Amino acid sequence: MSPALPAFDFEQARFNMIEQQIRPWEVLDARVLQLLGQLKREDFAPAPYRSLALADVEIPLCQPAVEGACMLAPKIEARALQDLALQDTDTVLEIGTGSGYMAALMGRLSARVLSLEIDPALAEQARQKLHAAGIDNVEVRCADAAAQRCAACGSNAPYDAIVLSGSVAEVPADLLALLKTGGRLFAIVGQEPIMRATLVRRTGPASYYTEQPWDTVAPRLRGFPEAPRFQF
Repeated sequence: MSPALPAFDFEQARFNMIEQQIRPWEVLDARVLQLLGQLKREDFAPAPYRSLALADVEIPLCQPAVEGACMLAPKIEARALQDLALQDTDTVLEIGTGSGYMAALMGRLSARVLSLEIDPALAEQARQKLHAAGIDNVEVRCADAAAQRCAACGSNAPYDAIVLSGSVAEVPADLLALLKTGGRLFAIVGQEPIMRATLVRRTGPASYYTEQPWDTVAPRLRGFPEAPRFQF
């Protein structure tokens, strides 16, 4: 009889994730680092991929794989969370629940999160995982945010923060209108091979300030239109 394989050491993998992936990406916020060490990412990953949940990869959430249905790499979620600088009084809107892990992180740092997911099965799985993690201030709603926009997103508006958990060709102007003055929207914007992490702050009734502090690539959020391309 062959000897049993040792159990996968999630705690060592979590330490490696933080020290070898997250910190080198300039994520130094103590609250974010502490939360990443506490909230078990592997509990939100599909069972066949639990051992990869802490690796520097995107994890498919559907079989067969569906474009845009994935857990983003840990360093992207961590850097976005740091850039948002959530406060415990904030109300947050997320577009693209996916596994529910990003919603869980934001739930731990804010007052309330509304997260929209286009896929009914993923929405239900995320609800169950959030409940199992003891997070009760996140509502997961099955909705097509790209098609319904304000009808799906506006019930709790205005928001202190809006997060698009996937890439878009351009920042949707009607989502910016759902921000409070002082609120911020995070999205990954552009076309492959280079996209820009984009943080938009609402500075007044009709004024915004935009920063693009780092480059990355992420799968498209399902349903959001591509920007028109120039043709000769």
